[in-house]
Amino acid sequence: MVAEESGPGAQNSPYQLRRKTLLPKRTACPTKSSMEGASTSTTENFGHRAKRARVSGKSQDLSAPAEQYLQEKLPDEVVLKIFSYLLEQDLCRAACVCKRFSELANDPILWKRLYMEVFEYTRPMMHPEPGKFYQINPEEYEHPNPWKESFQQLYKGAHVKPGFAEHFYSNPARYKGRENMLYYDTIEDALGGVQEAHFDGLIFVHSGIYTDEWIYIESPITMIGAAPGKVADKVIIENTRDSTFVFMEGSEDAYVGYMTIRFNPDDKSAQHHNAHHCLEITVNCSPIIDHCIIRSTCTVGSAVCVSGQGACPTIKHCNISDCENVGLYITDHAQGIYEDNEISNNALAGIWVKNHGNPIIRRNHIHHGRDVGVFTFDHGMGYFESCNIHRNRIAGFEVKAYANPTVVRCEIHHGQTGGIYVHEKGRGQFIENKIYANNFAGVWITSNSDPTIRGNSIFNGNQGGVYIFGDGRGLIEGNDIYGNALAGIQIRTNSCPIVRHNKIHDGQHGGIYVHEKGQGVIEENEVYSNTLAGVWVTTGSTPVLRRNRIHSGKQVGVYFYDNGHGVLEDNDIYNHMYSGVQIRTGSNPKIRRNKIWGGQNGGILVYNSGLGCIEDNEIFDNAMAGVWIKTDSNPTLRRNKIHDGRDGGICIFNGGRGLLEENDIFRNAQAGVLISTNSHPVLRKNRIFDGFAAGIEITNHATATLEGNQIFNNRFGGLFLASGVNVTMKDNKIMNNQDAIEKAVSRGQCLYKISSYTSYPMHDFYRCHTCNTTDRNAICVNCIKKCHQGHDVEFIRHDRFFCDCGAGTLSNPCTLAGEPTHDTDTLYDSAPPIESNTLQHN
Repeated sequence: MVAEESGPGAQNSPYQLRRKTLLPKRTACPTKSSMEGASTSTTENFGHRAKRARVSGKSQDLSAPAEQYLQEKLPDEVVLKIFSYLLEQDLCRAACVCKRFSELANDPILWKRLYMEVFEYTRPMMHPEPGKFYQINPEEYEHPNPWKESFQQLYKGAHVKPGFAEHFYSNPARYKGRENMLYYDTIEDALGGVQEAHFDGLIFVHSGIYTDEWIYIESPITMIGAAPGKVADKVIIENTRDSTFVFMEGSEDAYVGYMTIRFNPDDKSAQHHNAHHCLEITVNCSPIIDHCIIRSTCTVGSAVCVSGQGACPTIKHCNISDCENVGLYITDHAQGIYEDNEISNNALAGIWVKNHGNPIIRRNHIHHGRDVGVFTFDHGMGYFESCNIHRNRIAGFEVKAYANPTVVRCEIHHGQTGGIYVHEKGRGQFIENKIYANNFAGVWITSNSDPTIRGNSIFNGNQGGVYIFGDGRGLIEGNDIYGNALAGIQIRTNSCPIVRHNKIHDGQHGGIYVHEKGQGVIEENEVYSNTLAGVWVTTGSTPVLRRNRIHSGKQVGVYFYDNGHGVLEDNDIYNHMYSGVQIRTGSNPKIRRNKIWGGQNGGILVYNSGLGCIEDNEIFDNAMAGVWIKTDSNPTLRRNKIHDGRDGGICIFNGGRGLLEENDIFRNAQAGVLISTNSHPVLRKNRIFDGFAAGIEITNHATATLEGNQIFNNRFGGLFLASGVNVTMKDNKIMNNQDAIEKAVSRGQCLYKISSYTSYPMHDFYRCHTCNTTDRNAICVNCIKKCHQGHDVEFIRHDRFFCDCGAGTLSNPCTLAGEPTHDTDTLYDSAPPIESNTLQHN
């Protein structure tokens, strides 16, 4: 720009600023490389210093101060004002003059004005590599002039700007230097320019609505919206008759971004529109769709359809919402990467994957759909990672008909029905997801489906956690299932899952509920702190429960009722508010090798015609009896260790029966075996020893068959029979018992001295009419002799009691005992167990 011209008139033009005869002809657009070159000190392309030799000495003398003035003296504001009239190529040339001009010509405000005039963006659009565009905040960008940098990256392209092309080509002087910057009125024309190889395939579509253009892309073009503010809102491409964009073979590396793409047919329900879409991506092409808004008002088909072998697009940062059909449909072996999209409020599924489609779908937000969130079916597959799927009208994720997706680290929540629904032979792997606050079950599995549910958190559902029914299967492994309104896991109607290594806890209902012929292998789970039973087994169900820890429940640990069967083996069952295990109403489980302890209502309760084979268990430290058998129940207890109970070992009453064989019953606080109220068990080859009360007590018209038992070292004695009791005995060994009752009687002691109010020694007891005692009071033989000598007394019977005289509950103090205890009436039997009221909550 400052090269000087010699010859006539040179002396009259001392500044020589716009003389162009010595400048080389230049038509190339300032691409990144050319614009960077123009900013250096290299002069061979522009001839600044090389032309000095052709200038006369006189003109050289005149121009030196002028050049100095321009370069050093002219105020910045004036230079910037001058530069503001230059286009981009002239600015680059001015930057080559000197250091000061280089700094001023790179002023961001100058380049922002030029940039917005050409591209319209109000923030720089960076294009560092093919297929990658993003806008930045200039003040946060590390480059000092992002406007110029973006200009360099975007410079060589075609512009679709209706009405501007005529103006541009009618004013060549105004736009001199932009010969390779092409303008078109329509997208179709711009695509034709690509085919004619006028430029390298970058198309800018400027603000406006473009309707019913035939956009079939079969080359690696790049098409991007160009508009101020939110770009995609202002560049709208729609079609009313055919698919808006169709990508065909040959468009492998095409890019479309930052625009709204609509399909808006007049007849929205016409069946031929099944084949029409906003975006249609066919075989053997892999375009990038980026930052687009995609809308379809058609009620059939889908907004985006990706189909065919080799169809492998990248769709990212798009908004596929408010469509009257399916949002994204991937089928027929298509693949692709779908990341960071917003998919919402679509009339049908947000995403369909079908017929061996196998996409990678990451970090999408799929919500408020009017149908299911994601639907995979007919052998559909796919990898879904870190998606947020919520508030869809049906399930968040549905799998059907041999579909086999992998769903990892997603959040699936607040579904208006369930979270995940796998049915009709569906499969799938659901791993490390958060599934919560769904109106129905967090996971449904039914109709011969067989998914893997592993490592998920399934919580706070308005119904259950995992619901398996109708011949469902599946592997339910390593999940954290808690806080659900119904059972953490429910298995019914011939379903047979594998349930292992889960934590099922703090439910508002039960832990695991197996009913209506449910099956399954339930092993190595931790089930605790649930409001109702830890595990229910009922109505013909036959699960196998193995090596579980079932504890700290607010009712029963494991509850078999109404013909519930199955196997309960090698479990730890402890610290329940009710019994560890309850069996009732025809249930007949196999219970073996378990540890059952810490129950506030006993270890095992068998009642109301319950059965069961109870073998090789260790039952200890329960607050009440280790085993209760009552009301016509008839279990088999074999080789169990029942010990250290805070009440009796085994209590059988109210018509209870049972076979007790080869058990070790020891160190219990009350009788090792108490048989009462019309019960008739068979005790064979048991060892009953080291008890803190009697070995065996039989009372209240009960009978028993005792064969080959060993009863030894019990504190009160070996065998005690109440009045009127007849038993069948054979080959029993009753030996080396401490006989504390007989010793106390022989020493003249009150029996309360050895029993307190916590035990019920069996001996003769009496009433005293003189002291006006009631039917609920009992007096031992020594107190009758000593404290009630001369009174009107009556022998009642030989039975279990503690002495009310020694307890201090009569009007006259006992002369044989110590201080009174203020205890209430004597109880003649152990306190009855609490039966589960679980059924009241069903």
